[in-house]
Amino acid sequence: MTSADSTDTSDIFVIGGGINGVAIARDAQGRGLSVRLAEMSDLASATSSASTKLFHGGLRYLEFFEVNLVRHSLEERETLLKAMPHISWPMRFVLPFHKDMRFDTSTPASRVVSTIMPWLKGRRPAWMIRFGLFLYDHLGGREILPGTKTLDLTSDPAGAPLNDKFRKAFEYSDCWVEDSRLVALTARDAEARGAQILTRTKVVSAERDGDHWVIETENTEDKSRQTYRAKMLVNAGGPWVEDVIRNAIRLNSSEGIRLVRGSHIVTKKLFDHEKCYFFQGTDGRIIFAIPYETDFTLIGTTDKEHTDDPSTAHATEEEQDYLCAFASQYFKKPVTRDDIVWTYSGVRPLYDDGAKSATAATRDYVLSLDEDGPPVLNIFGGKITTHRKLAEQSVEKFLHHFPGTKGAWTAGVPLPGGDFPVSGVADLIAGLERDYSFLDTRWARRLVRAYGTEARDILGGATSAEDLGQAFGGTLTEAEVRWLMAREYALHAADILWRRSKLGLRMTAGEIAALDDWMQAERSKTRVTAAAG
Repeated sequence: MTSADSTDTSDIFVIGGGINGVAIARDAQGRGLSVRLAEMSDLASATSSASTKLFHGGLRYLEFFEVNLVRHSLEERETLLKAMPHISWPMRFVLPFHKDMRFDTSTPASRVVSTIMPWLKGRRPAWMIRFGLFLYDHLGGREILPGTKTLDLTSDPAGAPLNDKFRKAFEYSDCWVEDSRLVALTARDAEARGAQILTRTKVVSAERDGDHWVIETENTEDKSRQTYRAKMLVNAGGPWVEDVIRNAIRLNSSEGIRLVRGSHIVTKKLFDHEKCYFFQGTDGRIIFAIPYETDFTLIGTTDKEHTDDPSTAHATEEEQDYLCAFASQYFKKPVTRDDIVWTYSGVRPLYDDGAKSATAATRDYVLSLDEDGPPVLNIFGGKITTHRKLAEQSVEKFLHHFPGTKGAWTAGVPLPGGDFPVSGVADLIAGLERDYSFLDTRWARRLVRAYGTEARDILGGATSAEDLGQAFGGTLTEAEVRWLMAREYALHAADILWRRSKLGLRMTAGEIAALDDWMQAERSKTRVTAAAG
């Protein structure tokens, strides 16, 4: 990774290494601005690695009449899919229908329907769901993804694991994304264009000094301090955006965020096909049940107000029970706590628009530019699906401070490893199996889905698994670990096993500890070599 020179002044200093921060760094650097980014922990260590892993328009947001948000999200799905076909792919979602399904009675759509058709008493009629899916199919200029169709669950394989009362379903398209890999690859692309990415670097303070910001940072590993200067600040602190405003930048601002915790459970595999389920609850909420990491099922999410430190977020026992009970309303075989193999929870920093409930709070983003001196842009809210557009609009909001800067450029530009067609994954997997005979299909598929065309750079000239060095478990080898440490900012085992991949699901505690010991030994060697040089 690059080492920043504190004597230089950058155009932009970005606080926060989640998806919004790295996307803004990439966009701005690609326009010719000089960018530094500081992340106090690992990239995507909070909200950006704890999503439901979907590029989606947000079908349920139509009930809140957030049509523009849904349209923009749908427009972005295919733009992003073309730029990262290794870490993002189309999926089909099955929405079972039953006459007892209910609205969240507080939504604008529910109030309209209840007024016009009071006899429905909060139920979702089939025609309304189908109309919503019609809008979903046509709002975003869909080109690649197939449209909605109706399923007979008594004969379609998607009906096999469901309770017999579900006889009909609607099937529609959305996309999956490896969220934390998206962050790492976006940061890599920003760095390749000249940006400096500083992980484990906390911004302690930032003060205006004439026409510049003076930023003091602390390395969270060795506690060393560094001072930087920049013409402008971007506060993309995610759940900490308000804390940065109050305590690091020390600005007076009436704007704030609403922290909403979304928890997920990962269970043993609950069904054998590759389609996802969109389940509607009697409480008006929805959850997804998604095939996950080949052998598991991902279920989520909840929507709970979070009043504690965002770093303390976890799936509470109450939330785990809620998700199990919710899914059990649909599956023939009840889902229990015994089925859970892992949980995770993220805190969404939603713009505080005064909504009565966490579910009703807007998912759209707000960009607030303070120009009382050297400018600072504060980012409130945002969805992973609209991160590229958020970054583009963020940079355009402050471009007048940097005359002569290039125009928008990121649409369709591939991320590292993504320089192949959306339909090309199978060919890449087959090519790896052909040229590296020691790989089985599962291993080859994992490498392609993580690294795309760069999988060959990791494998190099290896003719056997032994050529890849030490084996750590779960098909993770020394060659891959070295790549992740050198190219993707990984410093600890957790960075690799829970963010750059989910191989932690497949490795024992002993294997994980051995990997971390090996990585720390390698880092020590690097520090000794650097000191000697």
